[in-house]
Amino acid sequence: MRLTCPHCGDRDLREFSYKGHETYLDRPSADAPAAAWDGYLHLRDNPAGETRDLWFHELGCSAWLVVTRNTVTHAVTVVELARDVKGARHAG
Repeated sequence: MRLTCPHCGDRDLREFSYKGHETYLDRPSADAPAAAWDGYLHLRDNPAGETRDLWFHELGCSAWLVVTRNTVTHAVTVVELARDVKGARHAG
């Protein structure tokens, strides 16, 4: 699988580290109840089909990316900078 970094272009998957589902961008506040933190840290879906995941370009530009991909076909359809995705979530 290859990812197209918005800064560096087309790159081999080995340059990136998988960090989890994009919901990692929705971190609970420091004073959130323990149940919110438990869900954030430990509860994960394992979808078959399209998913949006958080990746780190570890061996490249060090950008955080949100990658839309299909877990069945391994097709990557969109790669976005995580800061843009998070900013769009909080703008509306």
